[in-house]
Amino acid sequence: MNPNLAAYDRRSVLRATGAALVTGSLAGCTGADGGGDGGSDYETVPDEEEPDYDGWLDATGSYDGTADLRGESEVEVAVGAGNRGTAFEPAAIMIDAGTTVVWRWTGAGGGHNVVEENEAFGIGEIVAEEGHTYEHVFEDPGTYRYVCTPHDAQGMRGAVAVEE
Repeated sequence: MNPNLAAYDRRSVLRATGAALVTGSLAGCTGADGGGDGGSDYETVPDEEEPDYDGWLDATGSYDGTADLRGESEVEVAVGAGNRGTAFEPAAIMIDAGTTVVWRWTGAGGGHNVVEENEAFGIGEIVAEEGHTYEHVFEDPGTYRYVCTPHDAQGMRGAVAVEE
């Protein structure tokens, strides 16, 4: 075998391998997906019942429909979910009036908070501790939009739709 050809082939393979590794590493760092993985284990509400969030969740990569959690007395939302820990999971939920929502910190993605856009509920304190919880009982029907203020630019937003 020609020694020059063997060196060229080895360099080509190393260059291609390096490029593939860099591309794979950067794949999770691009886009405004809020760190979500684009999937969930929840049934979603039918299209005709999907609330209008008025663009609130457009930059939220973890939003793929409103999780139908009606009929539950208590539901949980992960804080610091997704590939980068900058998502709520599920991003949007539909519940019955009187349901308690518990936000549970995963410990991923740094410090987070939960602040409703009109300050109807929330914890403004930024917390990073895994297992920390904040809960709120939703008595009044309506749609409530909330955000993690340190990660709003990354699309860390959520919504609660409450039915009578």
